[in-house]
Amino acid sequence: MEKQTLVMKGLIILMIVNSIDSIDFSTRDPRFLSGFHNYPWGMNVCAAPSGELGNCIPKKECAVRGGLPGGPCANGFGVCCVFMTSCGGMIRENGSYFVNPNHPDTTDGTGSCQVSVYKLHPDICQIRIDFDFFSIAGPEPINHICNLDQFLVAGGSPAPVICGVNNGEHMYIDVGLGQSNPLILTIITSGPSYPRAWRIRVTQIPCNSIWRADPGCLQYYTGVNGRIRSFNFDTTSGRQLSNQDYSVCIRTERNFCSIQYQACVDPNRNRSQSFTLSGNSNLIVPAMISGGTQGQPNSCQADWLMIPCAKVADRMPVPTTCEDKICGGTFNAEISSLERTVSSNIRPFRMSFHTDSVEAPLDTDNKGFCLTYVQQPCTTTNG
Repeated sequence: MEKQTLVMKGLIILMIVNSIDSIDFSTRDPRFLSGFHNYPWGMNVCAAPSGELGNCIPKKECAVRGGLPGGPCANGFGVCCVFMTSCGGMIRENGSYFVNPNHPDTTDGTGSCQVSVYKLHPDICQIRIDFDFFSIAGPEPINHICNLDQFLVAGGSPAPVICGVNNGEHMYIDVGLGQSNPLILTIITSGPSYPRAWRIRVTQIPCNSIWRADPGCLQYYTGVNGRIRSFNFDTTSGRQLSNQDYSVCIRTERNFCSIQYQACVDPNRNRSQSFTLSGNSNLIVPAMISGGTQGQPNSCQADWLMIPCAKVADRMPVPTTCEDKICGGTFNAEISSLERTVSSNIRPFRMSFHTDSVEAPLDTDNKGFCLTYVQQPCTTTNG
């Protein structure tokens, strides 16, 4: 599954890079054009033996542009050029990596490690950040606040501060149309010794690209089915991060009108902890919904996942009412201790995740959420 995920991620990045060719550069700055020659083998993403993705370009140009040759490509006519930078660096190449000092080894240093991401062209509207691997110190155990190590994004649309382990996750940052100030990525490390490591791929997305996310979507998924996790999620060692407030979007595929969500399989225990947002997760906590009144146990006032007009998928007869906020320790659109499949027919498909800054004493050992989704074909009943 992980290998398939990496392959799919590579294909998505390839399509993003190739979509830059659709921009009309004929009247643009020639200094920008030089980075997008149409070589006989095209502007292709390639895989280096070390695992990184690079650009297939002539070997001499790779050296001039400050890249690292990662093996031959295009039948030996080119080299898979990997662009990498660390603390204090500048990113001016598409698909560049932001890596920790001593990469690929871990680092145990403390301080601030920052890179600046510059737009390749004014017609870039989004920056996609892929955490190929990402492991820094997690949040403190009482209120789950990232007060030791932190990953911060500045200069674009708002992004929450995250920490912990986030391998395979991603962010989309809106940077607006036109030439603007650089996007700043910062990792702050402090506190006890910890084997920190990160390799973050930065991809620039043109305004007219089909891979551009809807504005305001921190995470964006495509395809009929997939998996969505909150940051630092893990059913054994993860902790739900505090101070989160962002949207997760799923592109509505053609001829699909509704979507169903299920809690991920938890291989570590009989009772799943794939959805634990509030309450004492060491006990059985039923699903809570937005229908409760403030101060009542069955209400979502502090931490929640918002799914517009959520209903139990197989409830007969079909419910005439629906809920928006779900919390507690069981994934269900009704107050219950049993997990159920939840559906929504509100398009575009979008979820919002919110956590406050307080866990103790009411919330204990919450992990966050892991959900799988499957889009449902249009019928006479769902549009």
